Amino acid sequence: MHRIKKGDMVKVIAGKSKGEQGKVLAFDPEKNRVVVEGCNMVTKHQKPNQANPQGGIIKKEAALDASNVMILVDGKATRIGFRVENGKKVRYAKKTGKVID
Repeated sequence: MHRIKKGDMVKVIAGKSKGEQGKVLAFDPEKNRVVVEGCNMVTKHQKPNQANPQGGIIKKEAALDASNVMILVDGKATRIGFRVENGKKVRYAKKTGKVID
Protein backbone atom coordinates (compact mmCIF):
# COMPACT_ATOMS: atom_id res chain seq x y z
CA MET A 1 0.00 0.00 0.00
CA HIS A 2 1.34 3.44 -0.91
CA ARG A 3 1.05 6.72 0.91
CA ILE A 4 -0.16 8.65 -2.15
CA LYS A 5 -3.06 7.63 -4.39
CA LYS A 6 -4.67 8.98 -7.53
CA GLY A 7 -7.27 11.60 -6.60
CA ASP A 8 -5.54 12.81 -3.40
CA MET A 9 -5.15 16.57 -2.87
CA VAL A 10 -1.47 17.35 -2.36
CA LYS A 11 0.84 20.33 -1.81
CA VAL A 12 4.24 20.55 -3.52
CA ILE A 13 6.95 21.15 -0.89
CA ALA A 14 10.07 21.27 -3.11
CA GLY A 15 11.13 22.17 -6.64
CA LYS A 16 10.06 24.88 -9.08
CA SER A 17 6.36 24.40 -8.25
CA LYS A 18 6.89 24.70 -4.47
CA GLY A 19 3.78 25.89 -2.63
CA GLU A 20 1.31 24.88 -5.36
CA GLN A 21 -1.63 22.58 -4.64
CA GLY A 22 -3.48 20.18 -6.88
CA LYS A 23 -5.04 16.77 -7.37
CA VAL A 24 -2.91 13.72 -8.15
CA LEU A 25 -3.67 12.71 -11.75
CA ALA A 26 -1.30 9.71 -11.88
CA PHE A 27 1.05 7.79 -9.58
CA ASP A 28 3.84 5.45 -10.71
CA PRO A 29 4.81 3.21 -7.75
CA GLU A 30 7.82 1.67 -9.54
CA LYS A 31 9.50 5.04 -10.17
CA ASN A 32 7.86 6.72 -7.13
CA ARG A 33 6.63 9.62 -9.30
CA VAL A 34 3.39 11.59 -9.24
CA VAL A 35 1.70 13.88 -11.77
CA VAL A 36 -0.09 16.77 -10.05
CA GLU A 37 -2.79 18.84 -11.77
CA GLY A 38 -1.43 22.28 -12.74
CA CYS A 39 2.04 21.74 -11.22
CA ASN A 40 5.47 21.29 -12.83
CA MET A 41 4.25 22.51 -16.23
CA VAL A 42 6.58 21.89 -19.19
CA THR A 43 6.35 22.81 -22.87
CA LYS A 44 6.20 19.91 -25.30
CA HIS A 45 6.65 20.11 -29.07
CA GLN A 46 3.76 18.03 -30.39
CA LYS A 47 3.80 16.53 -33.87
CA PRO A 48 0.48 16.64 -35.71
CA ASN A 49 -1.64 13.56 -34.94
CA GLN A 50 -5.26 12.38 -35.07
CA ALA A 51 -6.22 14.07 -31.81
CA ASN A 52 -4.31 17.30 -32.53
CA PRO A 53 -4.05 17.73 -36.33
CA GLN A 54 -2.45 21.18 -36.00
CA GLY A 55 0.43 20.05 -33.76
CA GLY A 56 2.48 22.84 -32.18
CA ILE A 57 3.78 23.64 -28.72
CA ILE A 58 1.59 22.47 -25.83
CA LYS A 59 1.91 22.83 -22.05
CA LYS A 60 1.44 19.75 -19.89
CA GLU A 61 2.19 18.47 -16.40
CA ALA A 62 5.43 16.56 -15.86
CA ALA A 63 6.02 13.98 -13.14
CA LEU A 64 7.40 14.96 -9.73
CA ASP A 65 9.13 12.72 -7.21
CA ALA A 66 6.61 11.54 -4.62
CA SER A 67 8.87 12.76 -1.80
CA ASN A 68 8.30 16.35 -3.01
CA VAL A 69 4.57 16.33 -2.21
CA MET A 70 2.55 16.14 1.01
CA ILE A 71 -1.09 15.13 1.30
CA LEU A 72 -3.56 17.84 2.34
CA VAL A 73 -6.05 16.93 5.07
CA ASP A 74 -8.51 19.69 6.02
CA GLY A 75 -6.32 22.17 4.09
CA LYS A 76 -3.12 21.33 6.02
CA ALA A 77 -0.11 19.39 4.72
CA THR A 78 0.58 16.29 6.78
CA ARG A 79 2.58 13.10 6.81
CA ILE A 80 0.78 9.78 6.38
CA GLY A 81 0.82 6.74 8.63
CA PHE A 82 -0.82 3.33 8.50
CA ARG A 83 -2.82 1.52 11.16
CA VAL A 84 -5.27 -1.36 11.34
CA GLU A 85 -8.88 -0.52 12.16
CA ASN A 86 -11.60 -3.19 12.21
CA GLY A 87 -9.21 -5.66 10.56
CA LYS A 88 -8.49 -3.29 7.66
CA LYS A 89 -5.28 -1.35 6.98
CA VAL A 90 -6.04 2.38 6.60
CA ARG A 91 -4.08 5.58 5.98
CA TYR A 92 -4.28 8.34 8.58
CA ALA A 93 -2.98 11.89 8.96
CA LYS A 94 -0.16 12.08 11.49
CA LYS A 95 -0.98 15.72 12.30
CA THR A 96 -4.63 15.14 13.25
CA GLY A 97 -4.97 11.36 13.55
CA LYS A 98 -7.90 11.49 11.10
CA VAL A 99 -8.46 8.44 8.87
CA ILE A 100 -8.12 9.32 5.17
CA ASP A 101 -9.72 6.31 3.50
